[in-house]
Amino acid sequence: MKVIFSFLFFTSIFSGIWFTNFEEAQLKAKQEQKLILLNFSGSDWCAPCIKMKQEVFESADFDELASQELILVRADFPRSKKNQLPKEQILHNEKLAERYNPEGKFPYTLLLRSDGSIIKTWDGYVFASQDKVLSELRKTINP
Repeated sequence: MKVIFSFLFFTSIFSGIWFTNFEEAQLKAKQEQKLILLNFSGSDWCAPCIKMKQEVFESADFDELASQELILVRADFPRSKKNQLPKEQILHNEKLAERYNPEGKFPYTLLLRSDGSIIKTWDGYVFASQDKVLSELRKTINP
């Protein structure tokens, strides 16, 4: 039981804070002079999305980078009824997808300025390791 509790505790610490409202994230990014990392995910059906979340987004190294440089936004599109989002959130995510992911790619990750302009995009979980993801992010954030 202690092992399970410890795992859940450390997972929650290192998972970062992900906004679900893009406008709130933009405001925070402007206030803190940070970039926005927007991730489109199918959390209960997209195997690469799940793998990317577990291997990258839930890691301590990513959390450290994100806390210093990024405001995180997740636009999730679950399929299972038990994981359905509130109607308002579904509409919000669809609006984001119309603007940033009209082709419906999953996972699809964008690095944005606080004004919403695109700096870089990543289509799929194309990196072979967490280190490559973090290295690519660092290079893009601080060229």
